[in-house]
Amino acid sequence: MPSAKARRDTLSLVRHALMIILMVGLVGTEIELLLLKHTDGAWQLAPVLLVGLGIVVSVWCIAAPGAASVRALQVTMLAFIVSGLLGVALHFKGNVAYEQDSNPSLAGRELYVSAVMGSTPTLAPGTMIQLGLVGLVFAFRHPGRRRSAPPEELQRTEL
Repeated sequence: MPSAKARRDTLSLVRHALMIILMVGLVGTEIELLLLKHTDGAWQLAPVLLVGLGIVVSVWCIAAPGAASVRALQVTMLAFIVSGLLGVALHFKGNVAYEQDSNPSLAGRELYVSAVMGSTPTLAPGTMIQLGLVGLVFAFRHPGRRRSAPPEELQRTEL
């Protein structure tokens, strides 16, 4: 059985890796959304702003890993999951409308397949869900969440 120190070191390494994965995903998603000009109206602007908030809150967790920053990350990541689910629904709904306008005779399975494979990538907002889950796993049992966590434990885990 590994020692308590070995378990802490392993958890710290995993937590660092999760934060790196989260930051790379956030920055990459923000760049992609901006390059795609995903800014036409409130529904398109929402994920751009949410990803920006995710970057700010993640940097806060890196700089000051405490109860407030970890809780803020958890709330933000839950918003990511909701945003991703809404985005998939909105992309699908938009594709259905486009396909019905383009070919009014489409219905049933054909309409569904055409909408899923439509011009707006239906599953692209799933990235928000994935990032939200990575952030929540990072925050799970985070030592900074414990009000009584000794400062040396926070320094040892750093994130």
